[in-house]
Amino acid sequence: MKVVVGLSGGVDSSVTAYLLQQQGHEVVALFMRNWNDASVTLEDECPWIEDSNDALMVAQKLGIPFQVIDMSDLYKERIVDYMFDEYQKGRTPNPDVLCNREVKFDVFMKTAMSLGADKVATGHYARVDSTIDENGKEIFHLLAGKDNNKDQSYFLCQLSQDQLSKALFPIGELTKPQVREIAKEIGLVTADKKDSQGLCFIGKVSLPQFLQQQLIPKEGEIVEIFKDSPLFAEEIPEFSSKQEELEYLSRKINYKKTDGKVIGKHQGAQFFTIGQSKGLGIGGHKESCFIISRDMENNILFVGEGHQFPGLLKKALKIDTSNLDYNWIRGNSYWLYGRIYSKLDKKKKSLKYLYKAIKYIQPSSLYSTIGFKEIQIGQYEKALKNLNIAIQLDTTNAYAFNNRALVYLKLSDFEKARIDVNKSIQLDNRNPYAYKHSAMIYIELKEFEKACIELSTADELGYATFGNESDSNEVELLINKYCKTLSDTK
Repeated sequence: MKVVVGLSGGVDSSVTAYLLQQQGHEVVALFMRNWNDASVTLEDECPWIEDSNDALMVAQKLGIPFQVIDMSDLYKERIVDYMFDEYQKGRTPNPDVLCNREVKFDVFMKTAMSLGADKVATGHYARVDSTIDENGKEIFHLLAGKDNNKDQSYFLCQLSQDQLSKALFPIGELTKPQVREIAKEIGLVTADKKDSQGLCFIGKVSLPQFLQQQLIPKEGEIVEIFKDSPLFAEEIPEFSSKQEELEYLSRKINYKKTDGKVIGKHQGAQFFTIGQSKGLGIGGHKESCFIISRDMENNILFVGEGHQFPGLLKKALKIDTSNLDYNWIRGNSYWLYGRIYSKLDKKKKSLKYLYKAIKYIQPSSLYSTIGFKEIQIGQYEKALKNLNIAIQLDTTNAYAFNNRALVYLKLSDFEKARIDVNKSIQLDNRNPYAYKHSAMIYIELKEFEKACIELSTADELGYATFGNESDSNEVELLINKYCKTLSDTK
């Protein structure tokens, strides 16, 4: 297989190229030149020229073709201009995430494919796996690197299915010390080279200086909000629903200048982020002051004193879902939305997002969750199909066996229900739901004594703590209906 390696001049990409070569692949090295302006690069950091020279020496050592490609104009357009624009709007971008999506695994990957490459490899500490869905389609999954201290999967989180299908991360199975040891053993010039800590493909930069290239300083006021402000003394209201409570907890406080006291000046709200304390240039406080809000229109920074300042932290965050389909959202995010709507008892809306999640990720637990939601709305055949997949993916998934038992119970197939609920209890004998379903099967079979034993076990395990109030009430009603009557007749 022909693999193009993004050779950056660091030890990680160097070992990546070596490992692929050892695996018998045809390896070609490309170095991306993405930055021209040395005015913001810190003096003690290597410029791109030094990195390209190191990359060339690695390629020569390994005996693989090497080429430098200039992407500086593209990089400025897609990454640098975007970053300036986001800071100007008062948002904090992550250029490294965008860089991987828009440059390395888009334009660079297309360049590699035009050279006849089958795959593109980088020195990221991440992994790619794949599974086959029920329609025979291969679904790719981005996984964390084995080195917990170096995992870089976050920076690759916006890669599409197509991009992941062509990506290789050979060192994702290794730790950093192992990578350096390999580089030393084969005598690579990059073996002891320190890691880059800068922006994607730029190097270490002075961020304030970098931003000030295009963001014009504008003097504004720093306003301190105090802990005893009436803004934080509001009595918590009674809530009629969980959603109403979440709306309240996630609400944004619109601070005004008159809510506090002007304690200093700054040179532009766009240069600061929420939660920042360093660089404010204010003193006279026992604890550090943190930025709690920014008024971008009026160029005002609002600050509060101390790590526990009431305006600094929230118990809930609200995400605007109106354009969710147009954002770079991976399966885990859809799964999260599905769980949130489930908590709000919006079953169909929950299923909507769970179905979207399954296009990207296929863990057994997700199929189990979908199956249960389908049971709740009476779609038993669909539920059975997804629960079968869940069990195929993980034969130790007690939750899936328990839910499938419930489907069989609804379909009056008591024998299959009995088998599945017993399997569920065998795998997890602390789940009161399984005992409740077992009791329901016995009730249908008119074996009330056995049913009462199971209901008693469910109750003893603390059913109410596992389920909601209606679940607990249901168990209590069943005990009152079958068990107390049975006890009285003895």
